[in-house]
Amino acid sequence: MAGQITIIQTTLPVEWLEAEVGAFSQRLIDAGAGCVQHERIRATYRWKGEIQSAEEWRLQAKVQTSIVETVVKIIANNHPYENPEIVWFSANAEKKYLEWIEESSV
Repeated sequence: MAGQITIIQTTLPVEWLEAEVGAFSQRLIDAGAGCVQHERIRATYRWKGEIQSAEEWRLQAKVQTSIVETVVKIIANNHPYENPEIVWFSANAEKKYLEWIEESSV
């Protein structure tokens, strides 16, 4: 049977090199995330009354629900944006994947 994990999502500046994004991701792994995926995206949004469109890095961390607050705090304390996107949601996960996330959380 399936269980639930939490996916935490944030974005980082596209100016960051992949190695910098990797180092940021490593902090999340060190905090207990089982997996962090990153990719370049384009975002369109309103900022200070103006429509903006920019490339960014999107990170998605897969974590046990019990450590969400810890990982969110690390993102918030180390994020370069004035108002970073930090969102999380529950997702159903296949049993073996859920067990792997639990085992990967140190």
